[in-house]
Amino acid sequence: MKKELVAAMAALLPAACGSDGDPSPTTAQLSPVARLGEQIFRDENLSASRRMSCETCHQPETGHASVRDVPAEMGGPLLNLQGGRNVPGIRYLSFNGAFHFDAEGTPTGGFFWDGRASSLEAQAGEPFLNPVEMAMPSKAAVVDRLRQAPYAAEFAAIFGQDVFGDIDRAFAAITFCLAQYQREDAEFAAFSSKYDAYLAGRTQLTAAESRGLALFEDEAKGNCAACHPSRPIGGQPPLFTDFTYDALGVPRNPELAQNADPAFHDLGLCARTDGVLATREDLCGLFKVPSLRNVALRKRYFHNGRFSSLRDVVDFYVTRDTDPARWYPTVDGAVAKFDDLPVQYHGNVNTTEPPYNRLPGDAPALTPSEIDDLVAFLRTLSDGWSTDR
Repeated sequence: MKKELVAAMAALLPAACGSDGDPSPTTAQLSPVARLGEQIFRDENLSASRRMSCETCHQPETGHASVRDVPAEMGGPLLNLQGGRNVPGIRYLSFNGAFHFDAEGTPTGGFFWDGRASSLEAQAGEPFLNPVEMAMPSKAAVVDRLRQAPYAAEFAAIFGQDVFGDIDRAFAAITFCLAQYQREDAEFAAFSSKYDAYLAGRTQLTAAESRGLALFEDEAKGNCAACHPSRPIGGQPPLFTDFTYDALGVPRNPELAQNADPAFHDLGLCARTDGVLATREDLCGLFKVPSLRNVALRKRYFHNGRFSSLRDVVDFYVTRDTDPARWYPTVDGAVAKFDDLPVQYHGNVNTTEPPYNRLPGDAPALTPSEIDDLVAFLRTLSDGWSTDR
């Protein structure tokens, strides 16, 4: 979206929103723009099938991730085409920024698993036109569907009676509404977990949860906080992601239709559709570090949805290198470690930081009982906790 268009749309927001579009903590009611975004978010008619909306894949009960235990959602005009990646949760993304390399050269920010979208607006626009998602043939088709929506008059009243005559402007307005809905609705950044209550001094963690937190932060044990910071910064509750990227060597998922072709590999960051990182072979196999908030509500984990159990995820982290045969196939008598990544990129996989700095036969960084404790802590990160539970 052009900068001048962003500025013009931001001027439509109420005084309760700052100049950057972020909501005031005291904002109790959605702005007209955000209310439109909520309607668009739930409108199945904006898809080719007329049966898929943004909310179809991002539902509140799972922290705005998928409610289905599948590695990727089905989309397309007939809802019979499988996507290529696990649906990411979209809470707390208003704190994210555009993709960039930090002062140390670390890839950071961006939206989607590969960071290809530069903003909430850019992210909101892609599913409409993705052939395996909402599968609309063009921006014009999306705008035409919205022109027929019950809220079309409200849309025109805010963005101008002539808005439907300018396809790019109307489509930008649609994505702006969706982004503003995510910025303003408190559900997308509730900070209402048990851990938030603990940090605020309103409750205590159980013994198991406390042990799990210690393991989460212990650099020689779980070392999870290295990528998922767990302590407040500048008075802001932790986001449990540093918005960077990592290559974890997640096992190949045979449930994904695209993996039926043995020559296919999802290379993540270096294979973004915009092609800007195509020459950066050192970034092949890297995917976005997601927030761990609401992680216990998820049905599938990692970019390829390979795991459906949170305990298995932690178990994989700590035994990937000590017992690789547990996770990877054996081919011609040898374990095919990192089997979802071409061998020339195996060097990109994180094998130096705990808990990955082990060798076959070594003791894992966590014992089974410690894994249980760590999972108990992760369950404290789910929004909607109350003392009534």
